[in-house]
Amino acid sequence: FDVNAVCSGFVFALAAARDMAMARGCLALVIGVDVYSRILDPTDRRTAVLFGDGAGAAVVGPVPNVGDRGIRAVRLITSGAHSDLIKVPAGGSRLPATEESVRDGDHWFTMDGRGVKDFVATYVPGALAAFLADHDVTPGTIRHLVTHQANGRMIEDLYPRFGLPAAQIHQTVQRYGNTGSASIPITLAEAPPLIEPGETVLLATFGGGMAMGFALLDW
Repeated sequence: FDVNAVCSGFVFALAAARDMAMARGCLALVIGVDVYSRILDPTDRRTAVLFGDGAGAAVVGPVPNVGDRGIRAVRLITSGAHSDLIKVPAGGSRLPATEESVRDGDHWFTMDGRGVKDFVATYVPGALAAFLADHDVTPGTIRHLVTHQANGRMIEDLYPRFGLPAAQIHQTVQRYGNTGSASIPITLAEAPPLIEPGETVLLATFGGGMAMGFALLDW
């Protein structure tokens, strides 16, 4: 089934998969994929140069004899009051494409860049700090941060506030752009050579909706 939470979609789907796997003792395949090239206006340099198409996947399920390793905790947050910051106004089932909507460009992806930056700066630090505090986790115990690859500047401005050195904040946006819900699994797939068994990994994402998702992994 589809979990539509845009850039936070992988963490939202990961939470659903974890709960089902724990309840049923089964395996679940979690796939994060976005094809932005279908909805980007190639003439809009505010968005067209930032995004990339991508996909990443993970298999989630019970594993014997690994102690406490696995998904320790997940938190999902939404704020529908800010949904207009990132949107595709027309072309879907709510507002099907018409000659007029296509002429007006309503089928293209739109983003209020300044508004998104303000939302992230206002809400993400507090929400993330509360999540960590609720699970008795301090920044010093986090060895790796795998975050949504919105853009390099935002990552570098936001997450060092938590006391994490740059070497522990994994980035792939310079190579692939913002690949939406695929950015977490893509970045996580490239991180394992640097992650040691038993280390704590923090997944942190935010995006359209607006939605935020955080997860603690014991590697």
